[in-house]
Amino acid sequence: MATAKKLASGSWRCQVYSHTERIVQPDGSVKQKRIYKSFTSDVQGPKGKRIAEQLAAEYAANKEQKNAENNFTLNEAVDLYMDAKAQVLSPATLRGYESLKKNYFDEIGRVNIQNLDTVTIQKWVSSLSAKLSPKTVKNAYGLLTATLKFFISDFSSQAKLPSNEKPDLYVPSDNDIKRLLNHIEGKELEIAVLLAAFGPMRRGEICALQSDDIKGNTVTVRRSMVLGRDKEWYIKQPKTYSGYREIVFPSFVIDKLNGIEGRIIKATPNQITKRFQRAIIYTKLPHFRFHDLRHYAASIMHAIGVPDQYIIARGGWASDNVMKTIYRGVISEESDKQNKIINGHFEAMQHEMQHEIKKAR
Repeated sequence: MATAKKLASGSWRCQVYSHTERIVQPDGSVKQKRIYKSFTSDVQGPKGKRIAEQLAAEYAANKEQKNAENNFTLNEAVDLYMDAKAQVLSPATLRGYESLKKNYFDEIGRVNIQNLDTVTIQKWVSSLSAKLSPKTVKNAYGLLTATLKFFISDFSSQAKLPSNEKPDLYVPSDNDIKRLLNHIEGKELEIAVLLAAFGPMRRGEICALQSDDIKGNTVTVRRSMVLGRDKEWYIKQPKTYSGYREIVFPSFVIDKLNGIEGRIIKATPNQITKRFQRAIIYTKLPHFRFHDLRHYAASIMHAIGVPDQYIIARGGWASDNVMKTIYRGVISEESDKQNKIINGHFEAMQHEMQHEIKKAR
Protein backbone atom coordinates (compact mmCIF):
# COMPACT_ATOMS: atom_id res chain seq x y z
CA MET A 1 0.00 0.00 0.00
CA ALA A 2 1.28 3.49 -0.89
CA THR A 3 2.23 5.75 1.99
CA ALA A 4 1.15 9.39 2.14
CA LYS A 5 3.73 12.14 2.60
CA LYS A 6 3.25 15.43 4.36
CA LEU A 7 3.62 18.52 2.17
CA ALA A 8 5.08 21.85 3.25
CA SER A 9 1.54 23.26 3.35
CA GLY A 10 0.54 20.67 5.96
CA SER A 11 -1.60 18.70 3.50
CA TRP A 12 -1.03 15.00 2.80
CA ARG A 13 -0.35 13.53 -0.66
CA CYS A 14 -0.38 9.87 -1.63
CA GLN A 15 0.78 8.71 -5.08
CA VAL A 16 -0.16 5.42 -6.67
CA TYR A 17 1.12 3.89 -9.90
CA SER A 18 -1.22 4.39 -12.86
CA HIS A 19 0.54 3.16 -16.00
CA THR A 20 3.77 3.23 -17.98
CA GLU A 21 4.20 5.37 -21.07
CA ARG A 22 6.74 4.55 -23.76
CA ILE A 23 8.11 7.82 -25.18
CA VAL A 24 9.98 7.91 -28.48
CA GLN A 25 13.12 10.05 -28.22
CA PRO A 26 14.46 12.25 -31.07
CA ASP A 27 17.17 9.64 -31.79
CA GLY A 28 14.55 6.91 -32.23
CA SER A 29 15.16 5.22 -28.90
CA VAL A 30 12.29 4.47 -26.55
CA LYS A 31 12.18 5.67 -22.97
CA GLN A 32 9.74 4.25 -20.44
CA LYS A 33 8.11 6.64 -18.01
CA ARG A 34 6.05 5.53 -15.02
CA ILE A 35 2.94 7.66 -14.51
CA TYR A 36 1.51 8.15 -11.02
CA LYS A 37 -1.85 9.50 -9.87
CA SER A 38 -1.86 11.81 -6.85
CA PHE A 39 -4.47 11.99 -4.08
CA THR A 40 -4.34 14.90 -1.65
CA SER A 41 -6.07 15.62 1.63
CA ASP A 42 -6.11 19.09 3.19
CA VAL A 43 -7.08 17.70 6.57
CA GLN A 44 -4.27 18.26 9.08
CA GLY A 45 -2.70 15.52 11.23
CA PRO A 46 -2.94 11.69 11.08
CA LYS A 47 -6.54 11.81 9.85
CA GLY A 48 -5.48 13.64 6.69
CA LYS A 49 -2.79 11.01 6.08
CA ARG A 50 -5.37 8.21 6.35
CA ILE A 51 -7.78 9.97 3.97
CA ALA A 52 -5.12 10.40 1.28
CA GLU A 53 -4.01 6.77 1.61
CA GLN A 54 -7.62 5.54 1.51
CA LEU A 55 -8.34 7.46 -1.71
CA ALA A 56 -5.21 5.99 -3.30
CA ALA A 57 -6.09 2.47 -2.18
CA GLU A 58 -9.62 2.76 -3.61
CA TYR A 59 -8.23 3.96 -6.92
CA ALA A 60 -5.74 1.07 -7.08
CA ALA A 61 -8.45 -1.50 -6.24
CA ASN A 62 -10.88 -0.11 -8.82
CA LYS A 63 -8.14 0.03 -11.42
CA GLU A 64 -7.17 -3.60 -10.82
CA GLN A 65 -10.81 -4.73 -10.99
CA LYS A 66 -11.46 -2.75 -14.16
CA ASN A 67 -8.32 -4.13 -15.82
CA ALA A 68 -9.51 -7.64 -15.07
CA GLU A 69 -12.94 -6.87 -16.51
CA ASN A 70 -11.52 -5.22 -19.63
CA ASN A 71 -9.46 -8.21 -20.74
CA PHE A 72 -10.36 -8.18 -24.44
CA THR A 73 -8.92 -7.12 -27.78
CA LEU A 74 -9.35 -3.73 -29.41
CA ASN A 75 -11.76 -5.17 -31.99
CA GLU A 76 -13.89 -6.65 -29.23
CA ALA A 77 -13.78 -3.33 -27.39
CA VAL A 78 -14.90 -1.42 -30.51
CA ASP A 79 -17.87 -3.78 -30.92
CA LEU A 80 -18.85 -3.29 -27.29
CA TYR A 81 -18.41 0.48 -27.59
CA MET A 82 -20.67 0.63 -30.66
CA ASP A 83 -23.31 -1.52 -28.96
CA ALA A 84 -23.26 0.76 -25.91
CA LYS A 85 -23.61 3.88 -28.10
CA ALA A 86 -26.10 2.42 -30.60
CA GLN A 87 -29.06 4.41 -29.25
CA VAL A 88 -27.31 7.79 -29.26
CA LEU A 89 -25.19 7.65 -32.42
CA SER A 90 -26.67 7.97 -35.91
CA PRO A 91 -26.84 4.90 -38.18
CA ALA A 92 -24.44 6.66 -40.56
CA THR A 93 -21.88 7.17 -37.77
CA LEU A 94 -22.14 3.54 -36.69
CA ARG A 95 -21.80 2.40 -40.29
CA GLY A 96 -18.66 4.55 -40.58
CA TYR A 97 -17.25 2.94 -37.43
CA GLU A 98 -17.91 -0.52 -38.86
CA SER A 99 -16.02 0.43 -42.02
CA LEU A 100 -13.07 1.87 -40.10
CA LYS A 101 -12.76 -1.24 -37.92
CA LYS A 102 -13.03 -3.58 -40.90
CA ASN A 103 -10.49 -1.76 -43.07
CA TYR A 104 -7.91 -0.32 -40.65
CA PHE A 105 -8.03 -2.28 -37.37
CA ASP A 106 -6.80 -5.60 -38.73
CA GLU A 107 -3.47 -6.04 -36.92
CA ILE A 108 -3.89 -3.59 -34.05
CA GLY A 109 -7.43 -4.85 -33.50
CA ARG A 110 -6.04 -8.19 -32.26
CA VAL A 111 -4.03 -6.50 -29.47
CA ASN A 112 -5.37 -6.56 -25.91
CA ILE A 113 -6.46 -3.02 -24.98
CA GLN A 114 -4.32 -3.17 -21.81
CA ASN A 115 -1.23 -3.53 -24.02
CA LEU A 116 -1.90 -0.53 -26.24
CA ASP A 117 0.55 2.27 -25.45
CA THR A 118 1.61 5.45 -27.23
CA VAL A 119 4.39 3.80 -29.22
CA THR A 120 2.15 0.99 -30.53
CA ILE A 121 -0.55 3.48 -31.46
CA GLN A 122 1.96 5.87 -33.10
CA LYS A 123 3.35 3.09 -35.30
CA TRP A 124 -0.19 2.24 -36.38
CA VAL A 125 -0.99 5.89 -37.13
CA SER A 126 2.24 6.27 -39.13
CA SER A 127 1.49 3.17 -41.22
CA LEU A 128 -2.00 4.46 -42.03
CA SER A 129 -0.65 7.94 -42.84
CA ALA A 130 1.56 6.48 -45.55
CA LYS A 131 -1.43 5.30 -47.58
CA LEU A 132 -4.54 7.21 -46.44
CA SER A 133 -5.78 10.79 -46.35
CA PRO A 134 -5.26 12.77 -43.11
CA LYS A 135 -9.03 12.87 -42.60
CA THR A 136 -9.36 9.06 -42.75
CA VAL A 137 -6.40 8.61 -40.38
CA LYS A 138 -7.94 11.05 -37.89
CA ASN A 139 -11.30 9.30 -38.08
CA ALA A 140 -9.70 5.91 -37.39
CA TYR A 141 -7.61 7.36 -34.54
CA GLY A 142 -10.71 9.06 -33.14
CA LEU A 143 -12.56 5.75 -32.98
CA LEU A 144 -9.60 4.04 -31.30
CA THR A 145 -9.15 6.72 -28.62
CA ALA A 146 -12.91 7.04 -27.96
CA THR A 147 -13.09 3.28 -27.42
CA LEU A 148 -10.08 3.14 -25.11
CA LYS A 149 -11.27 6.11 -23.05
CA PHE A 150 -14.65 4.40 -22.69
CA PHE A 151 -13.03 1.36 -21.04
CA ILE A 152 -9.85 2.82 -19.50
CA SER A 153 -10.60 5.97 -17.51
CA ASP A 154 -6.97 7.11 -17.27
CA PHE A 155 -6.09 6.32 -20.89
CA SER A 156 -4.05 8.98 -22.66
CA SER A 157 -2.32 9.01 -26.01
CA GLN A 158 -0.02 11.61 -27.54
CA ALA A 159 0.24 10.17 -31.03
CA LYS A 160 1.18 12.70 -33.70
CA LEU A 161 -1.37 12.83 -36.49
CA PRO A 162 -0.79 13.88 -40.12
CA SER A 163 -1.32 17.54 -41.03
CA ASN A 164 -4.50 18.55 -42.77
CA GLU A 165 -4.43 18.79 -46.53
CA LYS A 166 -5.95 21.79 -48.28
CA PRO A 167 -9.06 20.40 -49.98
CA ASP A 168 -8.85 20.44 -53.78
CA LEU A 169 -12.46 21.24 -54.56
CA TYR A 170 -14.08 22.58 -57.69
CA VAL A 171 -16.86 24.99 -56.84
CA PRO A 172 -19.33 25.22 -59.73
CA SER A 173 -20.15 28.61 -61.24
CA ASP A 174 -23.52 30.12 -62.13
CA ASN A 175 -22.98 29.01 -65.74
CA ASP A 176 -22.27 25.43 -64.61
CA ILE A 177 -25.51 25.34 -62.64
CA LYS A 178 -27.52 26.78 -65.53
CA ARG A 179 -26.09 24.22 -67.94
CA LEU A 180 -26.81 21.36 -65.56
CA LEU A 181 -30.39 22.50 -64.86
CA ASN A 182 -31.12 22.85 -68.58
CA HIS A 183 -30.11 19.21 -69.09
CA ILE A 184 -32.16 17.77 -66.20
CA GLU A 185 -35.25 19.97 -66.59
CA GLY A 186 -38.46 18.11 -65.75
CA LYS A 187 -36.69 15.23 -64.01
CA GLU A 188 -36.72 14.38 -60.32
CA LEU A 189 -33.02 15.20 -60.20
CA GLU A 190 -33.83 18.80 -61.13
CA ILE A 191 -35.75 19.27 -57.87
CA ALA A 192 -32.88 17.73 -55.87
CA VAL A 193 -30.35 20.07 -57.51
CA LEU A 194 -32.55 23.13 -56.91
CA LEU A 195 -32.92 22.28 -53.20
CA ALA A 196 -29.17 21.68 -52.82
CA ALA A 197 -27.89 24.62 -54.88
CA PHE A 198 -30.36 27.24 -53.67
CA GLY A 199 -31.03 25.86 -50.16
CA PRO A 200 -28.51 24.56 -49.45
CA MET A 201 -29.91 21.19 -48.36
CA ARG A 202 -27.99 17.93 -47.93
CA ARG A 203 -28.75 14.73 -49.89
CA GLY A 204 -30.28 12.99 -46.87
CA GLU A 205 -32.40 16.02 -46.01
CA ILE A 206 -33.68 16.27 -49.58
CA CYS A 207 -34.61 12.59 -49.76
CA ALA A 208 -36.46 12.77 -46.42
CA LEU A 209 -38.40 15.94 -47.32
CA GLN A 210 -42.19 15.55 -47.13
CA SER A 211 -44.92 17.67 -48.71
CA ASP A 212 -46.17 18.67 -45.23
CA ASP A 213 -42.73 20.22 -44.56
CA ILE A 214 -43.56 22.96 -47.10
CA LYS A 215 -45.65 26.00 -46.17
CA GLY A 216 -45.71 28.73 -48.78
CA ASN A 217 -42.11 29.40 -49.79
CA THR A 218 -40.73 28.02 -46.51
CA VAL A 219 -39.24 24.53 -46.30
CA THR A 220 -38.77 23.10 -42.79
CA VAL A 221 -35.81 20.74 -42.48
CA ARG A 222 -36.37 18.25 -39.66
CA ARG A 223 -35.47 14.79 -41.03
CA SER A 224 -32.66 13.06 -42.88
CA MET A 225 -32.39 9.76 -44.75
CA VAL A 226 -29.34 7.76 -43.65
CA LEU A 227 -27.90 4.34 -44.45
CA GLY A 228 -27.79 2.02 -41.43
CA ARG A 229 -25.30 -0.68 -40.42
CA ASP A 230 -27.64 -3.23 -42.02
CA LYS A 231 -27.45 -1.39 -45.41
CA GLU A 232 -31.09 -0.29 -45.08
CA TRP A 233 -32.26 3.33 -45.39
CA TYR A 234 -33.81 5.04 -42.36
CA ILE A 235 -35.49 8.40 -41.77
CA LYS A 236 -33.89 9.97 -38.71
CA GLN A 237 -33.74 13.31 -36.95
CA PRO A 238 -30.79 15.60 -37.81
CA LYS A 239 -27.52 14.71 -36.07
CA THR A 240 -27.19 18.18 -34.53
CA TYR A 241 -29.62 20.84 -33.34
CA SER A 242 -28.35 23.20 -36.08
CA GLY A 243 -29.69 20.70 -38.64
CA TYR A 244 -33.23 21.80 -37.75
CA ARG A 245 -33.97 24.95 -39.75
CA GLU A 246 -36.40 26.79 -42.00
CA ILE A 247 -35.32 27.84 -45.48
CA VAL A 248 -37.20 30.36 -47.57
CA PHE A 249 -36.79 29.42 -51.25
CA PRO A 250 -37.37 31.47 -54.41
CA SER A 251 -40.85 31.01 -55.87
CA PHE A 252 -39.58 29.25 -58.99
CA VAL A 253 -38.15 26.47 -56.79
CA ILE A 254 -41.38 26.07 -54.79
CA ASP A 255 -43.36 25.93 -58.05
CA LYS A 256 -41.47 22.73 -58.94
CA LEU A 257 -42.67 21.10 -55.70
CA ASN A 258 -46.35 21.94 -56.03
CA GLY A 259 -48.66 18.96 -56.46
CA ILE A 260 -46.25 16.37 -55.07
CA GLU A 261 -47.68 14.44 -52.09
CA GLY A 262 -45.68 12.53 -49.51
CA ARG A 263 -41.95 12.34 -50.10
CA ILE A 264 -40.88 15.02 -52.54
CA ILE A 265 -37.97 12.91 -53.83
CA LYS A 266 -38.67 9.19 -54.11
CA ALA A 267 -35.02 8.26 -54.78
CA THR A 268 -32.44 7.36 -52.12
CA PRO A 269 -29.31 9.49 -51.57
CA ASN A 270 -27.16 6.95 -53.44
CA GLN A 271 -29.53 6.98 -56.41
CA ILE A 272 -29.38 10.79 -56.48
CA THR A 273 -25.57 10.62 -56.54
CA LYS A 274 -25.50 8.16 -59.45
CA ARG A 275 -27.97 10.19 -61.52
CA PHE A 276 -26.03 13.36 -60.77
CA GLN A 277 -22.73 11.80 -61.86
CA ARG A 278 -24.29 10.69 -65.15
CA ALA A 279 -25.62 14.21 -65.75
CA ILE A 280 -22.18 15.75 -65.11
CA ILE A 281 -20.56 13.36 -67.60
CA TYR A 282 -23.24 13.92 -70.24
CA THR A 283 -23.03 17.73 -70.02
CA LYS A 284 -19.19 17.56 -70.01
CA LEU A 285 -18.99 19.83 -66.99
CA PRO A 286 -15.87 19.87 -64.80
CA HIS A 287 -16.12 17.07 -62.26
CA PHE A 288 -17.83 18.05 -59.02
CA ARG A 289 -19.98 16.17 -56.52
CA PHE A 290 -23.62 16.64 -55.59
CA HIS A 291 -22.40 17.85 -52.18
CA ASP A 292 -20.43 20.61 -53.94
CA LEU A 293 -23.76 22.28 -54.70
CA ARG A 294 -23.70 23.31 -51.03
CA HIS A 295 -20.25 24.80 -51.63
CA TYR A 296 -21.71 26.72 -54.55
CA ALA A 297 -24.59 28.09 -52.46
CA ALA A 298 -22.34 29.12 -49.57
CA SER A 299 -19.77 30.70 -51.90
CA ILE A 300 -22.41 32.72 -53.74
CA MET A 301 -23.94 33.95 -50.49
CA HIS A 302 -20.50 34.93 -49.22
CA ALA A 303 -19.61 36.65 -52.51
CA ILE A 304 -22.76 38.81 -52.53
CA GLY A 305 -22.13 39.93 -48.97
CA VAL A 306 -24.47 37.78 -46.86
CA PRO A 307 -23.14 37.79 -43.23
CA ASP A 308 -21.65 34.50 -42.09
CA GLN A 309 -24.23 33.89 -39.36
CA TYR A 310 -27.03 33.82 -41.95
CA ILE A 311 -25.07 31.52 -44.28
CA ILE A 312 -24.42 29.16 -41.36
CA ALA A 313 -28.09 29.18 -40.30
CA ARG A 314 -29.37 28.56 -43.84
CA GLY A 315 -26.94 25.71 -44.45
CA GLY A 316 -27.41 24.06 -41.04
CA TRP A 317 -23.75 24.16 -40.01
CA ALA A 318 -22.94 23.90 -36.32
CA SER A 319 -20.20 26.56 -36.45
CA ASP A 320 -18.19 28.71 -38.82
CA ASN A 321 -15.18 26.35 -38.77
CA VAL A 322 -16.26 24.59 -41.96
CA MET A 323 -17.09 27.95 -43.53
CA LYS A 324 -13.57 29.15 -42.87
CA THR A 325 -11.86 26.06 -44.27
CA ILE A 326 -13.93 25.00 -47.27
CA TYR A 327 -17.09 26.91 -48.02
CA ARG A 328 -15.44 30.28 -48.58
CA GLY A 329 -13.91 29.00 -51.79
CA VAL A 330 -15.38 31.84 -53.83
CA ILE A 331 -16.22 30.70 -57.36
CA SER A 332 -13.59 31.64 -59.94
CA GLU A 333 -16.04 33.67 -62.01
CA GLU A 334 -16.96 35.88 -59.05
CA SER A 335 -13.34 35.99 -57.91
CA ASP A 336 -12.25 37.41 -61.29
CA LYS A 337 -14.97 40.06 -61.04
CA GLN A 338 -13.88 41.10 -57.57
CA ASN A 339 -10.20 41.15 -58.58
CA LYS A 340 -11.03 43.60 -61.39
CA ILE A 341 -12.84 45.87 -58.92
CA ILE A 342 -9.92 45.74 -56.47
CA ASN A 343 -7.22 46.33 -59.07
CA GLY A 344 -9.31 49.03 -60.75
CA HIS A 345 -9.48 50.91 -57.45
CA PHE A 346 -5.71 50.77 -56.94
CA GLU A 347 -4.99 51.71 -60.56
CA ALA A 348 -7.28 54.75 -60.25
CA MET A 349 -5.53 55.73 -57.04
CA GLN A 350 -2.13 55.43 -58.73
CA HIS A 351 -3.29 57.60 -61.66
CA GLU A 352 -4.46 60.27 -59.20
CA MET A 353 -1.07 60.19 -57.49
CA GLN A 354 0.74 60.60 -60.82
CA HIS A 355 -1.55 63.49 -61.76
CA GLU A 356 -0.90 65.24 -58.43
CA ILE A 357 2.87 64.80 -58.87
CA LYS A 358 2.75 66.39 -62.33
CA LYS A 359 0.71 69.32 -61.03
CA ALA A 360 3.21 69.85 -58.19
CA ARG A 361 6.02 70.15 -60.70
